Amino acid sequence: MSRPFLEVKDLTVRFETDDGIVQAVTESNFTLEAGKTLGIVGESGSGKSVTSLALLGLHRTRSNAKVSGQIWLDDQELVTATNEDVRALRGGKMAMIFQDPLSAMHPFFTVGSQIAEAYRVHHPGVNKKVARERAIDMLTRVGIPQPARRYNDYAHQFSGGMRQRAMIAMALVNDPKLLIADEPTTALDVTVQAQILDLIRDLQEEFGSAVIMITHDLGVVAELADDVLVMYGGKIIERGPTIDLFQRPQHPYTWGLLGSMPRLDRDVRERLIPVKGSPPSLINLPEGCAFHPRCPYAGRNGNRSFTEIPVLRGGAHAVACHLPAEERTRLFEEEIAPNL
Repeated sequence: MSRPFLEVKDLTVRFETDDGIVQAVTESNFTLEAGKTLGIVGESGSGKSVTSLALLGLHRTRSNAKVSGQIWLDDQELVTATNEDVRALRGGKMAMIFQDPLSAMHPFFTVGSQIAEAYRVHHPGVNKKVARERAIDMLTRVGIPQPARRYNDYAHQFSGGMRQRAMIAMALVNDPKLLIADEPTTALDVTVQAQILDLIRDLQEEFGSAVIMITHDLGVVAELADDVLVMYGGKIIERGPTIDLFQRPQHPYTWGLLGSMPRLDRDVRERLIPVKGSPPSLINLPEGCAFHPRCPYAGRNGNRSFTEIPVLRGGAHAVACHLPAEERTRLFEEEIAPNL
């Protein structure tokens, strides 16, 4: 039996700090097939970006980071791989679109030269002229006007949307099989957001890449993702096909996320319903279910939420919640769904 293109098993990431151990990601398990898109959602500090950086092996540069578990990319295990092996894959077989392209790009080198350099690193036999042509071609593909001229511009000379397009060009210059997009539309206006999402979708179809979309925007997930992971307190608390998760969400936290989304079919005078409280500290996680201090249903399961950590259970649509499945279904149909 062959493995999925990407398979993550029991991925755990810890950071040792002066204040204690940050439990950033705990025993994450998920898979992703080539050509498919996985959305990872959750509030800030839930472990989304830490997971993506672990996939790329970028925690190796931090002496206080402890990464365990397994990451299989196209039958190659990355957690135990050498730094050289992971470095050879990064930017080539797997690439990332960072949240802030202005800080991700070097301010002292032109945008085009950085894209060309990323290409030459993985194609050492290519000369500068060929690499320049490849970079201009990628700038053309992502919709940069006058790409041959803008090749010589610096990141600060690009608008926010154009910087994000240039970052996508750099990520895709080596035709990666795995593309990770970390909040790719943050701080962009809605029209540019739509253009960037359309661009990622079109380029995915062209290159056949597997895509991981990390975001707090459930609208982005609904538009692009085939499957969704919901993370809270460093753990995956719900996982399933996008349609199932939006139509039949199972976790109270997911209900809260959906309830806080603006809807075009609602009366504009209706107020959004935020998830009460704040995300937990990853140094001092609550005992039992990490969500129980914010969960209105924590006392309905014999108080198990206060002492026992729920396990992610289920098949294609899995959930980590102590509420019985029948109770969750009843609550969703009677109390939650009418307000979504």
